[in-house]
Amino acid sequence: MDPSEYEIVKRARLGHEDAVKQIIDLHEQQVAATVIGILGFGPEVDDIGQETFVQFFRSLDKFRGDSQIGTYLTRIAINLSLNELKRRKRYLRFHGPEPPQNVCAYEERAGQEKASDAKEMIRRGLQKLEPKFRTVIVLRLINGYTTREIAKMLGLPQGTVLSRLARGQAKLREILKA
Repeated sequence: MDPSEYEIVKRARLGHEDAVKQIIDLHEQQVAATVIGILGFGPEVDDIGQETFVQFFRSLDKFRGDSQIGTYLTRIAINLSLNELKRRKRYLRFHGPEPPQNVCAYEERAGQEKASDAKEMIRRGLQKLEPKFRTVIVLRLINGYTTREIAKMLGLPQGTVLSRLARGQAKLREILKA
């Protein structure tokens, strides 16, 4: 952790609201990109984004600073997003398809951020990938982490990350061609 981040964390631990706000301002886009990349747009995206920061601040006293704040927050966002995917799968197993969700507000907000139809196609294609491939692709291609950083975050060998990245990209190409 660089010295400026150390100071921000130190001030946040002491209860300085401006430090808490600074952490959120610096990292909310990254957290949102991670959650949306894994889950797609939906009503739980905001909740998971908020819960990511809640969990971070609850465990702030335990944060050792072995990694950057953004890396730590991304890991929390990944865990919460994967838990949501498991919840969805359990729901489908016991209740059948989920009722249509009111995602109008989310799609409207997403529409404002959309740069092109190609991005939308890729986003939809990502949602069709298995979570293990989707997570690696989001971290590498959207969030810009190195394969070494991803391996450390996910607790996987670097070769596994590279393999999942290659296989995930190949599957995504197949999806996009269809």
